[in-house]
Amino acid sequence: MELGPRIIFRIGSVPISETVCWCLIVSIAILIFAFLATRKMQTVPHGAQLLGEMLVGFVYKMVKDVMGDVSEKFAPYCGTLIVFLGLGSMLGLLDLRPTTSDLNCTFPLALVTFVLIHYNAVKAQTAKGYIKELSSPYPFMLPLNIISDSMFPVTLACRLFGNILAGVILMGLVYSGLHTASAALVNAFADPDIAREAVIPFFQIGWPLILNFWFDMFEPILQAYIFVMLTMVFIDNGRHPVES
Repeated sequence: MELGPRIIFRIGSVPISETVCWCLIVSIAILIFAFLATRKMQTVPHGAQLLGEMLVGFVYKMVKDVMGDVSEKFAPYCGTLIVFLGLGSMLGLLDLRPTTSDLNCTFPLALVTFVLIHYNAVKAQTAKGYIKELSSPYPFMLPLNIISDSMFPVTLACRLFGNILAGVILMGLVYSGLHTASAALVNAFADPDIAREAVIPFFQIGWPLILNFWFDMFEPILQAYIFVMLTMVFIDNGRHPVES
């Protein structure tokens, strides 16, 4: 079992990993769905349009509950982010490596969030007001707060990366263990010549479904939600000066 993403091909000396390929495919899938959902808009929605409107309504309500009157400004980014992270993290259902199990995917997204937090904080408070906030309650807190804020994209990226990668590793160990148990069963009761030909995966049928549901469906959705929720909360907190 490989811990890192495989290199699919190279463009000159630049390696293209499976993470890059799946990120592009997920992005294209999102674009295709958006096109199909908005191609023929109807008063009474159905099919892709209905699903799209339900998703948009959920995202806008979620962002409005957290960020209030600026929800229309940030909802498109938050909605795209949660769909991209959710789909990329659920690739394990297709026996593919999730995009978010690669730090090269999660860190750039966390860095974008980091830039949005501080850009909107400076825009709302002015540079002077934001420096004053970072210096609160005492001036010597400024460098400490800068260091603390600088670690935010690292922790945000590693939280998502670590949880998804842990699921990939654990499912790999589970399938390997069940395969070994199946092989032991075949070797114990089957003809030796048959046992050498093939191993029937008795213990892999049905047993891992609960873990698959958790690590390939529930956990990706939960982690995508947490990532987006932290994005919204920190952007909103940066826009409002600390009351003195």
